[in-house]
Amino acid sequence: MNFSEVFRLSGLLCRFSPDGKYLASCVQYRLVVRDANSLQILQLYTCLDQIQHVEWSADSLFILCAMYKRGLVQVWSLEQPEWHCKIDEGSAGLVASCWSPDGRHILNTTEFHLRITVWSLCTKSVSYIKYPKACQQGITFTRDGRYMALAERRDCKDYVSVFVCSDWQLLRHFDTDTQDLAGVEWAPNGCVLAVWDTCLEYKVLLYSLDGRLLSAFCAYEWSLGVKSVAWSPSSQFLAVGSYDGKVRILNHVTWKMITELGHPAAISNPKIGPVFPARASSPRAPTGIGHVSPRLFRPCREAGSGQWRPRCVFQVVYKEAQKSPKLGLGHLPFPPPRATSESKYEIASVPASLQTLKPLTDRANPKIGVGMLAFSPDSYFLATRNDNVPNAVWVWDMQKLRLFVVLEQLSPVRSFQWDPQQPRLAICTGGSKVYLWSPAGCASVQVPGEGDFPVLSLCWHCSGDSLALLSKDHFCLCFLETGEGVGPAVRQRDGHT
Repeated sequence: MNFSEVFRLSGLLCRFSPDGKYLASCVQYRLVVRDANSLQILQLYTCLDQIQHVEWSADSLFILCAMYKRGLVQVWSLEQPEWHCKIDEGSAGLVASCWSPDGRHILNTTEFHLRITVWSLCTKSVSYIKYPKACQQGITFTRDGRYMALAERRDCKDYVSVFVCSDWQLLRHFDTDTQDLAGVEWAPNGCVLAVWDTCLEYKVLLYSLDGRLLSAFCAYEWSLGVKSVAWSPSSQFLAVGSYDGKVRILNHVTWKMITELGHPAAISNPKIGPVFPARASSPRAPTGIGHVSPRLFRPCREAGSGQWRPRCVFQVVYKEAQKSPKLGLGHLPFPPPRATSESKYEIASVPASLQTLKPLTDRANPKIGVGMLAFSPDSYFLATRNDNVPNAVWVWDMQKLRLFVVLEQLSPVRSFQWDPQQPRLAICTGGSKVYLWSPAGCASVQVPGEGDFPVLSLCWHCSGDSLALLSKDHFCLCFLETGEGVGPAVRQRDGHT
């Protein structure tokens, strides 16, 4: 594993382009576009104020910069650097801005969610959509970019409107049986729309493209309800994370629940799922995965050459352990080197207890329930985090519908994200380490460099060959070695390459 040099950053605004060729980062009011492999600066743009949001168009030809405080959006072209566009919402203000799937229209949401303005970059025409609802996730596009679903609120009642993205004509408009709609999300195949209610009312509704109600799901009543929702990439499963600390899996045939996945603070069943012994990787680990005994694996012919599957090993909990390096009694360098602590995963004996957080139930948004859900790109695994067990990431086997592994960190998990090409999970906790897990094992990797580099967020390159690590004021790239080697952007840092 190799690391690039560190670059300046503001507001955690760092994005790979959809085609993987470019990397955009923001430093105050400047937008820097780099080559994603060499990290050489290709374009440098200056905006009118501090950038608060940045987003690539789907074809990677344009990039949008939003300045909410001034109600401005500026659009830049990579093909024609001299071309630019400025959109001023004026006194209406601006609270959100996003691209349409065709990359030629911009949707701006005004203050107080009074309307959505659709700006065309080609014809310079303007369209207005009234009554958008201020909620957790009010706009969603189908994967093929043909349709947009919009949550609306009018006359104290919730509605959903489905628009055709090619001409922004209204296709369907229907009311929803919700008290206070919280979010909408299309299935990846674009056939089903999931709608969920406020956390005060447990309700998940599933609609067809023409507005027919396919199913309604309610797990319980008179308690806090839905906290997070995620579709599997195959559209076969809908995972619903709840405030009671469970994930409920709905199937795509009957839309009934097929299993509940609990998150207890104590893991007591030694046969819940397989685990693979692993040692911590140094920054030079060739694949980002710790060393694993080959006796625990066997070749898997159906998966193709080079693919491995675990043998039946019945341990389930990894716990991160940190040990300070031993200091020798010889000559001490001056100035002393930066103190780094070795971190590794240890296999916990079952039953194992996880660190829990006592929630403050008398305050708004208590830290309880499943707040983070993510499916692996092949839909084989589901990663979850229970907010009152904040240090643990749970990985579930979705073929056998059972717990596969639990990784407990020393600090609360801030973010995790799957490699877009394979079942490999990256985790960060706000410390100077990044954690990687795959069915082949797990690793704790120290980010080298001068001073601390607290990793607050991360994002994968679309190829899965590199990973952007973001801190408050800086970012760097982590290159995972492949058969083709690594890009030329790698620099030697603190003796590590």
